[in-house]
Amino acid sequence: MLLHIAEVLDAARLAETRALLARAPWVDGRVTAGHQSAQVKDNLQIPEASAEHRALGEIVLAALERNPLFISSVLPLRVFPPLFNRYDPGMTFGAHVDNAIRQITGTPHRIRTDVSCTLFLSDPAGYEGGELIVEDTYGEKRVKLPAGDAVVYPATSLHRVAPVTSGSRLASFFWIQSMVRDDGQRALLFDLDMAINRARGDLPAGHSAPTELTAVYHNLLRRWADA
Repeated sequence: MLLHIAEVLDAARLAETRALLARAPWVDGRVTAGHQSAQVKDNLQIPEASAEHRALGEIVLAALERNPLFISSVLPLRVFPPLFNRYDPGMTFGAHVDNAIRQITGTPHRIRTDVSCTLFLSDPAGYEGGELIVEDTYGEKRVKLPAGDAVVYPATSLHRVAPVTSGSRLASFFWIQSMVRDDGQRALLFDLDMAINRARGDLPAGHSAPTELTAVYHNLLRRWADA
């Protein structure tokens, strides 16, 4: 399931994020790439040990915790600390699949990467190219979102970033280990959750259907969840 999540960062958080990005140091993005990905990756990243990286990560994680659409669609068990990248003119990231297991830097902890997320931080009018291109059963999806919006998609997907031809594309990217590892099951639970919310709004107060559907939702989650 590929899903656009609007306004993960509001205007105030986005302004704070951009101020941090403007003064952050940048290094070769291949520092976090696996062997195969390093051969097709050409971008810049903020070092994970920097103060700016830590501050930016806290902003993003706090915003995710407040976003009900992110929670419902991803059902997060663990979120990899957000990383931050920049594509200047000529930079690109060729077709690749994200590593199945990621070690959290400086800790003994690993996460299974069920879901990938890109949070766009640049105004799309400020750069040319740079679309995130995700391949799925129905072909290619090209994604270029307003600043503050995010896209989530299965980490099993082959994907790439088109070359930036002008301006700079800044984004946060990270992975989620979901309580429900199967993408099809997560999609069914998400659809059911959205239907329950609509039923609550459309049906008279006290109608039994939302409660009954909620019971089905939680019993499916209980059956499928790792946690």
